Parts: sequence; structure tokens; C-alpha cells
Amino acid sequence: MTNTFLILLPIALFLVMLMGLSLWAERAGRRNRFAGEYFLGDRSLKGFVLAMTLVATYGSVSSFVSGPGLAWQLGLGWVVFAAPQIIAGFLILGVAGKKMAVVSRAAGALTVIDMIRARYGDGRGGRTLAALLAVLMLVFFTTMMIGQFIGGAQIFSKAAGVSYGWGLVLFGAVTVLYTAFGGFRAVAVTDTACAVLMLVGMGALGWNILETGGGLAQVMANVAAAAPRGAGSEGVLLSPTSGGALATSLLLSAWVLVGFGTLGLPQSAVRCMSYRRSSDLHQAMIVSTVVCGALMIGMTVMGVFARGMLDVPLSEMGGTTDAVMPYLIANYMDPVTAGVTLIGPLAATMSTVSSLLLAAASAIMKDLVLFHRPEAGRNEARLRMTTRLMTGALGLLALILALEPLDVIAWINLFAFGGLELAFLMPLIGGLFWRGATAGGALVSVAGSIAFYLAVTIFKIPMGGAHAIAPCMVVAAVLFVAGSRLTPASPAKAIDLFFPRR
Repeated sequence: MTNTFLILLPIALFLVMLMGLSLWAERAGRRNRFAGEYFLGDRSLKGFVLAMTLVATYGSVSSFVSGPGLAWQLGLGWVVFAAPQIIAGFLILGVAGKKMAVVSRAAGALTVIDMIRARYGDGRGGRTLAALLAVLMLVFFTTMMIGQFIGGAQIFSKAAGVSYGWGLVLFGAVTVLYTAFGGFRAVAVTDTACAVLMLVGMGALGWNILETGGGLAQVMANVAAAAPRGAGSEGVLLSPTSGGALATSLLLSAWVLVGFGTLGLPQSAVRCMSYRRSSDLHQAMIVSTVVCGALMIGMTVMGVFARGMLDVPLSEMGGTTDAVMPYLIANYMDPVTAGVTLIGPLAATMSTVSSLLLAAASAIMKDLVLFHRPEAGRNEARLRMTTRLMTGALGLLALILALEPLDVIAWINLFAFGGLELAFLMPLIGGLFWRGATAGGALVSVAGSIAFYLAVTIFKIPMGGAHAIAPCMVVAAVLFVAGSRLTPASPAKAIDLFFPRR
């Protein structure tokens, strides 16, 4: 048997398993109304599944490809940059989980945009805000999906020895199919399997690195020896700022970008509306924190360890840090172990894409089409077919756009992350907890902060070394408060729903 066959065998079994889980989940949800089942899994997730689907949605291919690759190049400084991700699951569920679940049930909300409409009303401002956020969601979700498909296909093709196009079509088609067919419940169940297999893939990678490198002590000694001087006695690779390559302001702004700002990610926030009981929420907060920390920090540390066994010039590995992990898997692992390890980044890609794809489909079907044409939802069979076709079409579009790969997926992902956080953090979380929030204030905040974010990113306006998200988030908050003070209050019905009198 050829090496390619041995590598592809565990991956093929993994893809078959995902399709089987999707079929099972779709059958399990047939007794429920289609819209509530397809977009929110009938609000029936248990604690462990809630935690794992949240982690799998948050953990993307950049966690397995770009993150470790940059850690290989920059050392422990990139681990410091990634550290705020530990709090993401606990923060999202702990801050927004309880109130979003209660209010969404009372309002009959199935999507994040439904929550926005319930909070700001159906007046002109509320409708404009909801439509704008739905469009921004589509733009940034499509950007993220393209990045995920590119990253997954690159590591698949380089490590398994198949062409980029075939790798993209193989796992991309499976992802689009099971998402379009199974809906939220299928995504949650397959996300759980993917999160577990991401841990397995990380474990296989770590074992191989340490075994090949001669153990932890030897690996770290090699890292220290490979580190150029310049950050004191410890060297650049062992410095928390990578010898100045990562400014302190950038490391601090990471707490906004991949830490507190994650409260504004709609693909994560919708999970807060999907669980059964408070006990499930509490269990998910603990499990997601442990698993998220293990994956996000673990994979980044693997990149540092890889420097201790893989002291090869970057030019020989493909000329980009995105090529480091595929090179390691292809050249330092036996075929079966390589196949098992590859399941990790593929699972990360597929779980993230499935959640983004479903949320994008909901933005079109539930938040735009059904809101403006409610009669389209009366024929459930037609609604079921149309929604699945729309989901499939969005996935196909992202696949086509991913045929021309770009480098450094992590920065593509972080750009879209920042855009989503600026678009949703103030309207959603601000509206959830501040009685004075208005549709006008939210509109001004979203438009102003996104415009500023694009200007800073496109024209590379210096921000003292910080990521653009930090100053842009300040702009968003100031505009949100000022705009809300100067525009008409939200409808009394919305205020009573979100802030009931005791």
C-alpha cells in the first residue's frame, strides 16, 4: 500500500463518520418544527455538547497551521499572544449565556439577528440595524470560510500528497453537505466529534515531536540553541515579546481581539440560546475552558517545540510559516500517524466552516427572506428545501473563492474576527445589559467603528504596535454611548422584555 493511501484511510473513516452522525442528527430532529430545529437544534443541547460545539466553532484551522507556524518562527512570544483565548468559552457562556437563553425564549428568537430586532424594535432604525448586521455577517463569515478552506486544503495537500484542488473538494464538499442537510443539531454533534479528534490530533503531533526531538528537555535545549541572542540571556525565541518582534501593545490588544472581544462573535453567541437547562450551561463553562485552553495553548506550544526538532530554513519548507506544520507531518511521521494527526486540522476547519455556513444561511433565510416575506415559511417542505439549497450555495461560493490560496491564514481569520466583534459586541452585549442602548446608537457605533477599522487596516495607519481592534473598539464604545444619548429610546416593549420589572 502506498503512503498516500495509508494517510487517507483514517481521514476517509473520519469523513464517513461525520456523514453518519449528520444523518443520525437529522433523523433525531424530524419531529420538531423545521426552523427551530434547523437553526437552533430545538434548544436541546446538553452541557458537554454545548461546550464542545463552542470550542470547535472557536478553534479554527489557524490554530493548527498558522498559529503553530508563527510560534515556530517567533517562539514563546506567540504563546503569550494566544493566551487570552483560554477565557473565551467561560466568558461567552458566563456573561451572555443565561440572559440570552431567557430572553430568546421569551421573544421566540432563533438567531442573533432576531435578538437584535427584539432589543431595538421593528422601527426604521431597528430594521436598518438588523439588515446591516446581517450583511456584515455574510461578508465576514464568507471571508472566514475562505480562509478555513484554504488552510485545510493546504495542510491536506502538502501532508497527504494530493493536489490542493482535490483536497479542497474532498473535505469541503463533505462539510457543505452535512451542514446543509443536517442543520444546527448535526453541526453540534459533528462539532463534538471534531473537538475530541482535534485533541487526538494535537496529542499525536506532540508525541511525535517530543519523541523525535529526544524528549522535552532536549527539545527546549535545541530551541534555546536555535534562538538568536537579542532578548537578554534567554534569546529571542524564549522571550515573551520575541525580542521585540511582538510589541507589548500588540500582546495587550490580544486580550481584546481573542479575549474579551469574543463576546461579540455571533457564531459563538448563538450557542448561548441552544442549551436545555442552567446545569448544562454551568457544565459547559467548565468543560469549554479546559478544552479551549488545552487546544489553543497546546497547539501554539507545539509550534515552539517543533523548532527544537525542525531547524530547517523556512525557504526549504515552502517559504511561509503556514507550511511548517504540513512539512513536519509529511517528513517526520509514518503514514498512519500522519493521517490521524491530519484529522485534527481538518476537524478544526470543518467544525468552524459548518458553524459559519449555518449562521450565514440563517442571516439570509431567517433574518432577511422570512422576515420580509413571512408567507414563505408556511410551506415547511418548500422552506426545508430552499434553506438547504441556500446553505449549499453559500458553501459552494466559499469553495470556489478558495481555489486561489492566500498565505498567512491567521491574519485573514483575525481580520474577520475583528470585524465581527466590532459589528456585534456593542449592539448585542451592550443592548443586553444597558437599558439606555438605542438603535441609533448601535447604528452609529457599527458604521463608524467598521469604517475606522477598514481605514486602519487598508492604509496601515500606525497604532503604536497594537492591533487595530483595540482603538477601534474604543471608537465603537464611545459612538455607542454618545449615539444612544442623542437618539430616541428603544420601544417600551423591548425594554420590558430585556429588563423586566421585579
